[in-house]
Amino acid sequence: MGAWQKLGLLFSPDNQAEWFVTHAALPTAEAIDDDILRVYFSGRDEVGRAQIGYFDCELEPEPRVLRVSNAPIICFGEKGLFDDRGVVTSCLIDYESEKYLYYTGWMLGVTVPFYFYIGLAIAPQGTIDFVKHAPVPIMDRNSIDPYLLGSPFILVENDIWRMWYVSAQRWEQHGDGLRHYYLIKYAWSEDGLIWHRDGHICIDFSSDAEYALARPHVIKEDGYYHMWYAYRGDAYRIGYAVSEDGLNWERRDSEVGIDVSESGWDSEMIEYPYIFDHQGKRYMLYNGNGYGKTGIGLAVWRE
Repeated sequence: MGAWQKLGLLFSPDNQAEWFVTHAALPTAEAIDDDILRVYFSGRDEVGRAQIGYFDCELEPEPRVLRVSNAPIICFGEKGLFDDRGVVTSCLIDYESEKYLYYTGWMLGVTVPFYFYIGLAIAPQGTIDFVKHAPVPIMDRNSIDPYLLGSPFILVENDIWRMWYVSAQRWEQHGDGLRHYYLIKYAWSEDGLIWHRDGHICIDFSSDAEYALARPHVIKEDGYYHMWYAYRGDAYRIGYAVSEDGLNWERRDSEVGIDVSESGWDSEMIEYPYIFDHQGKRYMLYNGNGYGKTGIGLAVWRE
């Protein structure tokens, strides 16, 4: 059985640009040539509003960051819109002559702390000129998802767009505050814009102690679907599941091959995995302590 070998902290937010002062969360990777990887991430401004930018890096011979975007490529929305408190990265799809960057838009609540919904920004191939598809979510609350939904991951198979996403089931009083309970569901589309859902749950809670299943990432390989995700009881860990059809999943968290370190930037929690292949190797980007406050780490799969 293989395991992920940690290569260390790839990127730590440290005043590299004016548009973010803390956090580098929810990394999403794109190869821009044979040697250079572009990593989109969400950084927060001085009042905690998230925006999406990127850094470019090399992985060989040693991982190193080459440049950081001097401005965000997707900004939070105007006051009153579904993303006025922040936009965070989710999934990037190459589709014909365009790139679809799905994101999660955040807004603050009154009776509950926050809401989030699924948005989309589109750019021509070969550019970073992303424009929001609409001022409203492409997936909003409905009778299937009455609380909040976000963090989509999408595969396009035989002209069907398949999405795994996070959906809240309820809020509960916990101590002096409210606790969200969300898990991973499934949706499908014929064009990536209009989505259908019936409430099918892909990854459910494994115990009463769990209350958050976050940021799914799915790969189809050798006839099986493989999903990595974050799950949370006391603190986030990275989980793993397998499916024959993408709908019915078997959790195999004990086989994930990565855990918190004994000390340092990812010693308290690890979360928000993103898996990609580059130059014949399989890598994982992930966050550690503080939901991205300490930055983005890199690991490589070793058999």
